[in-house]
Amino acid sequence: MLTVQENISAIEGQDKLIELFDTKILIGNAGEVLKTIPDRSFRCCVTSPPYWGLRDYSAAGQIGAENSVDDFVANLVAIFREVKRTLTDDGTLWLNIGDTYTSGGRTWRAPDSKNQARGMSYRAPTPEGLKPKDLVGVPWRVAFALQADGWYLRADNIWYKPNCQPESVRDRPTRSHEYLFLFSKSEKYFYDHEAIKEPAVNGKSRNKRTVWQVNTEPFSGAHFAVFPSALIEPCILAGSSEGDSVLDPFFGSGTVGLVCQKLGRKSVGIELNPEYAEIAKGRLKGFQKSLFTSKSHVA
Repeated sequence: MLTVQENISAIEGQDKLIELFDTKILIGNAGEVLKTIPDRSFRCCVTSPPYWGLRDYSAAGQIGAENSVDDFVANLVAIFREVKRTLTDDGTLWLNIGDTYTSGGRTWRAPDSKNQARGMSYRAPTPEGLKPKDLVGVPWRVAFALQADGWYLRADNIWYKPNCQPESVRDRPTRSHEYLFLFSKSEKYFYDHEAIKEPAVNGKSRNKRTVWQVNTEPFSGAHFAVFPSALIEPCILAGSSEGDSVLDPFFGSGTVGLVCQKLGRKSVGIELNPEYAEIAKGRLKGFQKSLFTSKSHVA
C-alpha cells in the first residue's frame, strides 16, 4: 500500500510538484488538485485562505477576488468539502480567516507607506443587504456555511495580535484580532489537549483557552502576510501525532511546512502561484540548511 507521500508523488504533472524532504508542494488550483488526492490521506488541515477583497495575489482563478462574498463562501465550501474527504475520519480542520468592511462604492484601493500590499486594482461592490462602512462578517459566514455542509464547528479561537497593523480610523476600535476556527470531520476526533496545555497562575498547567496572543511575523521575502509559526504550532500539536501528514491547501510562503518539519510531521501544500511556491521552497531549504548546520556544530 502506498503512503500518502508516495501517492502524491505519483500524481500526474510532475512539473507542478516540488519535493523537499518530508514536504511536497503541488502547484495548481486547490479545488482541482485536491480531487487527485486519495481519501483519508491527512490527519489534519491547517490553513489560511486568501481573505475576501483584501489582497490581490496576482494569480488567475484566485480565491478572494470574487465579485460577491456569497461566491467566495461557496467556493471555500466546495474546496473544504474536498479537504474533508482527504482527512482521516478523526481529522480536524484549523481555519484562520479575517474580516473586511464594505467598500462604500470605491472600486480600487491605494497602497500606503506602511503596507504596500494594501493596494488593489479592484474592489468588490457592497454585498446585498449591507451598507457602506458595514463589517461584512466574512469569518462567520464561512463558518456557518461549513457547519451547514456537515463540518462540526468546535471552537472559535481568537488570534489576538498585540502588534497589529495601525489603522487611521476614528469611529471604531482598531482591529487586533482574527478568528482561528476548529472544525472536525466527525463527532469524535483526534485532539491532543495535553500537547497544548498552557501555564496557569498556580504554577501548574491548564487546558488551552480560546484567546491566543501571538505577534504577527514580518517576512521580507513576500509582499503578503504570513502565518506566524507560534499560531500554527498548537494546531499541529493538537491535531496530529509525530509522523502524521498535514495538509495546507493555501500554502503561500510555506509556514505550515516549516512547522511540520520542526515537529516531525509530513506535509503537503497546494499553491496556485508558482512564485509563492518558490518562496516556500526557499524557506524550507533554508530551514533544513540551518538544521544541518546546528547538528554539525553539536557533533
